Amino acid sequence: MKRRDFTLAAAAGLPTWGFAQGPAPSRPAPQEGIEYVTLDKRVPAESNDGKIEVIEFFWYSCPHCNAFEPRFAQWLKTIPKDVLVRRVPVRFRDDFEPQQRMFYTLEAMGKLEALHAKLFAAIHAEKQKLDTLDTLSAWVAKNGVDKSKFTEIFNSFGVATKAKRATQLQEAFKVQGVPSLGVAGRFYTDGTLASSMESALGVVEYLLGQVRKGR
Repeated sequence: MKRRDFTLAAAAGLPTWGFAQGPAPSRPAPQEGIEYVTLDKRVPAESNDGKIEVIEFFWYSCPHCNAFEPRFAQWLKTIPKDVLVRRVPVRFRDDFEPQQRMFYTLEAMGKLEALHAKLFAAIHAEKQKLDTLDTLSAWVAKNGVDKSKFTEIFNSFGVATKAKRATQLQEAFKVQGVPSLGVAGRFYTDGTLASSMESALGVVEYLLGQVRKGR
């Protein structure tokens, strides 16, 4: 989904479809400016452990993020030990913030691994509208999470800070749509640039190799 489509679709009441589907034609190597872009300013890594950081930018209500999630989860099982992957929820509009906070609240409660994919399924397969504190807290309560504790952490300074930082990262990487991927604080790719998210993962693997060579 392209960033501008969120606003246009919201105004028109229409679904938003942005990324091309299917594999891209094979190439000897991804081309800068075509399959990926290099950032003007390097984004500092969150961790100082020397690992190469890969960021997935996503939105729970995005159908393309939902479609990509199983493939991305599978890819995560194959990453080398020198790679650190982080998921970062975006905020293209103010009404994205509750789902941003949801992510970091579940993370703080140790419930993210159990409920991340289930939330995608609830929104896209079960067609539940989960985009406010009330609806999200009711949903987690049905999934065995203490509602009062959830609400307390959701409204905490720590979660608010993490949500703000997520939006700052989104802007620093100049995220144009979701799902999308940032590599080593230097590179950005998405399904539009790479022709599909499957191809975007190939671009990421190529960029990881380039980062290793440059060390």
